[in-house]
Amino acid sequence: MEGQAVKMKYYILKRILIIIPTFIGITFITYLMIRLAPGDYTSLRAGVEGELKAGALSKEIFEQEKKLYGLDKPVIVGYAEWFYKTVKLDFGTSRKDGRKVISHIADALPITLALNILSIIIVYIISIPLGIYSSIKKDTVQDRIISLTLFLLYSLPSFWVALLLLKYLSGGDYLNLFPLGGLYSDWFDQLNLFQKAMDILWHLILPVVTLTYGGFAFLSRYTRATMLDVINQQYIITARAKGLSEQKVLFVHAFRNSLIPLLTLMATMLPGLLGGSVIVESIFSIPGMGMLAFESILSRDIPIIMAITSISAFLTLIGIFLADIMYAIADPRIRLEAKQ
Repeated sequence: MEGQAVKMKYYILKRILIIIPTFIGITFITYLMIRLAPGDYTSLRAGVEGELKAGALSKEIFEQEKKLYGLDKPVIVGYAEWFYKTVKLDFGTSRKDGRKVISHIADALPITLALNILSIIIVYIISIPLGIYSSIKKDTVQDRIISLTLFLLYSLPSFWVALLLLKYLSGGDYLNLFPLGGLYSDWFDQLNLFQKAMDILWHLILPVVTLTYGGFAFLSRYTRATMLDVINQQYIITARAKGLSEQKVLFVHAFRNSLIPLLTLMATMLPGLLGGSVIVESIFSIPGMGMLAFESILSRDIPIIMAITSISAFLTLIGIFLADIMYAIADPRIRLEAKQ
């Protein structure tokens, strides 16, 4: 037992040592892209470079701005100073309103995380049983109906689905079942704790549907494929020959061994949902990271853009790290291979 704990600690340490240089590489590329983009940050802050020529921004102020954001220094030095501040969560101030960038992130990040975690949970709860059922009913009418329905959903663009939901279910010409947007109602402060929770959930139903429907096809098909692969293994045939019930064979022996690839997908779904949040939060007016990123791009608010990129990269790496840990728990052979 103690040996297993040591192997697990070694495995975790190895994964952490991989995350650190990966994060440094991602942030360096991000900094480099912003640094080498046409028109530096100070030019964008002035609006366009033509304003500088017109005298809207004096040469002295322009140089002060460059010095303030490290654009007067070599790339490596500028990146090192910016990365040091990033590690301390000092992302600077927003050019739009002068607020600290970290305060914008603190307001938006919990909303986006809650929205995406809820979406991932719903996708797994629905997709895995569908995938298992399809594998049991392989090549039957039920399997083909499920496959056709899910692939039709997968082919629908999320922005189009969001607009349809708003038109037909949110105060349009048809049903008025859900709010048009936002995170809570105007009378939110007058509600008790339970009513506040219900009000937020009511506002999140359509955004969550928009984020999740596309994941059903991908994850359920993946579950079906892994289950079919495992079911054809020799040890499953042996378990059936021993007289074990079909339910025990499927859920104790087959499903546990097909779980490992599904854990990996959990890490890859998070960045995809974060990217989808830009569309969903903008359409439904949810003040999360996606909407903040969209508004920052429109206003050319470089400090917020760099902060969101860095934090999204960090969350993706953490998701992969957690998937690796769950991998090792589900299959001890991975820890043994890491030790060798």
